[in-house]
Amino acid sequence: FPGEKVVGTGEPLSVMLGPGLMKQIYDGIQRPLPNIKEASGSFIGRGIETPALDLEAKWDFNVVAKEGDFVSGGDVIAEVQETEAFLHKIMVPPLVSGTIKKITKSGNYTIDEVLAVLEGENGETYEVKGHQIWPVRQPRPFKKRLASDEILITGQRIFDTFFPIAKGGVAAVPGPFGTGKTVTQHSLAKFSDADVVVYVGCGERGNEMTQVLEEFPHLSDPKTGLPLMERTTMIANTSNMPVAAREASVYTGVTMAEYLRDQGYSVAMMADSTSRWAEAMREISGRLEEMPGEGGYPAYLGSKIAAYYERGGKVECVTSGERIGSVSIIGAVSPPGGDFSEPVTQNTLRIVKAFWALTKKLAEQRHFPAISYLESYTLYWDVLEPVFKKEFSEDFPVLRNRAFRLLQEDNDLQEIVQLVGPDALPPAERITLEAARVLKEDYLQQNAFHDIDAFCSPRKQTTMLRNIFDLYDKMKELHDAGVELKEITDLDIFDRIARMKYEESEDELDNLNSEINKISSTDFEIIAV
Repeated sequence: FPGEKVVGTGEPLSVMLGPGLMKQIYDGIQRPLPNIKEASGSFIGRGIETPALDLEAKWDFNVVAKEGDFVSGGDVIAEVQETEAFLHKIMVPPLVSGTIKKITKSGNYTIDEVLAVLEGENGETYEVKGHQIWPVRQPRPFKKRLASDEILITGQRIFDTFFPIAKGGVAAVPGPFGTGKTVTQHSLAKFSDADVVVYVGCGERGNEMTQVLEEFPHLSDPKTGLPLMERTTMIANTSNMPVAAREASVYTGVTMAEYLRDQGYSVAMMADSTSRWAEAMREISGRLEEMPGEGGYPAYLGSKIAAYYERGGKVECVTSGERIGSVSIIGAVSPPGGDFSEPVTQNTLRIVKAFWALTKKLAEQRHFPAISYLESYTLYWDVLEPVFKKEFSEDFPVLRNRAFRLLQEDNDLQEIVQLVGPDALPPAERITLEAARVLKEDYLQQNAFHDIDAFCSPRKQTTMLRNIFDLYDKMKELHDAGVELKEITDLDIFDRIARMKYEESEDELDNLNSEINKISSTDFEIIAV
């Protein structure tokens, strides 16, 4: 009330971690929005406060430790089947160790009840409850960082084939307004083969979070067949929410991701968008009257962005046994006017190892995902190449290199085509243009809203790419045998190739390959010159 004295507690901004995180949507400081709606209606009332996790709900705890066991930080003492898709492990908090003096039996408990009492070396006791409190700006500890040597399969052909990311990797998706950053983030959240997804909507439109909330319960996880919401937690800090909470939302999300990583899971964290987060930092910095840097951003912008992305990675978790977990961070960047030279994009570029550049030019051509195959890059390929040979196909790296070469040749020829038109080119170069068109339209373009095309398995990607290059080789072979290019491009096989992405049966694509190989110059009337 007005006139009341406000006293600071001196505690850092912290989050509550425990059963109840999945299927939940929070604001930037971990207030559960559905509970706030019940208490306050559609608008958040002044001073509304609700616990982050339901302290009264009973969970079925399966206790796996016993009295007399010596446990240390990260050791699992109980398990809770939080959703059908997610087993929540109740761990001893980091930096705590001791002998279990007292432990409850398996049964139904709230997360606020004491599950175990530990006795340390000096005789002091520590109560382990079903939840932990952790400061958001303090990274959770781990034993050591490991090399990221597993592919994060996204089901998106442009990423998996050309610019893959490893589990525990970090990537940025920069692009101007209207190029499809949010749809790309949604597709990655839906179909990436991570065990858990943490989705942070930071400073973007509220309707986009609504779309996620409406879609995810109805979409099934390609791995388990269960609703995607069963393995997802969301933080919504939309553009009409307080700026200070927006700045905190990214830290809240990454702290939750680290907690889930510590349980041995592969976590994918999406932040949409880190530019809005940087703008929140700029506003807070201005209020604190700090010296501004480039673009009005604080001078420490680069170190803050680096510290955030460094919390990603594949690690050996803190535990007395062995446990490996990873956090893959994919951050959208919204540079004003698509200017990649602005401070947020440049500081992000220095840190991330996969750069997926969205371009207005491709978006205007209705080529989605509008990822520029000439500007984007990944630094994970050298590490992941042996894994691709094993999981995709032995010849996959060769096909990928051929695709890159074809796109580069096409880009070089397009300049000539714009001057003199395609008909002025020699037939060999027109074949290159036609093959590149097939690759771009029938492989790189992917419909995020189509039931089948939204997700493309590794096997399907390999077969599609192989079919396209077999067709390219067949075009060259037929032309060398004297067949007119117009006759070749009129073949029905081109329509079949265009429909490949919508084929549900992967065996059907193998049949298509044998049909391409059966095409012969004897099928055409060749006029001798």
